[in-house]
Amino acid sequence: MYIIVVGGGRIGYWLTKALMSEGHEVLLVEKNAFVFETITDELGSIGVRGDGCEATTLADVGAGRADMLVATTGDDEDNLVACQVAKVKFNVPHTVARLRNPHRETIFKKLGIDVTVCSTQIILEAIEKEVPTHPLTHLLEIREKGMGIVSIKISPESTTIGKTLKNLSLPQDTKLALIIPKEGTPHMPAANTVIQAGDQIIALTDEASEEALRAALRGT
Repeated sequence: MYIIVVGGGRIGYWLTKALMSEGHEVLLVEKNAFVFETITDELGSIGVRGDGCEATTLADVGAGRADMLVATTGDDEDNLVACQVAKVKFNVPHTVARLRNPHRETIFKKLGIDVTVCSTQIILEAIEKEVPTHPLTHLLEIREKGMGIVSIKISPESTTIGKTLKNLSLPQDTKLALIIPKEGTPHMPAANTVIQAGDQIIALTDEASEEALRAALRGT
């Protein structure tokens, strides 16, 4: 695969090295002169100094034949623009954008970015695996449908404990798939299922309804 990496910071640098080691054809675009020279001194002529947000730069690096563009700069807006230019102007089939602000994920997806990677969200979900404090964890994303499979943990402070599912106002575009109790056997949810502290609820939901689903199940 021919992969263009925009941004020569730590993430872009190590990603480029990893992709090269796997045998991919990789070209790194970096506009900062010092960073570009440092990378060139170590990795050789695998980079171009320029602005990856500009169509002229992407044209010069052969974006028209690229299989993927990955934008890894520290600026969310630059990453969005680079991916959009690649996809709209050069028909790059796969675009990946680094995100610093997880609240921008939905808008990035709506604007056509194929994959977003948010370090903040990754850390939160890693914490959830070790210490169950983060209330909603993404398990699987179904990009073509704008849906996702999520896991919601019912904390001891949840005001829905003791209530049945039929008495909760769940979003219409949500389907509860499985309840994994703190103790006992996982089971399919039913209208008369009672919410218990420690329950882990697996659900299929629209991205825009995630917050409403969390509030409906936890009440907090």
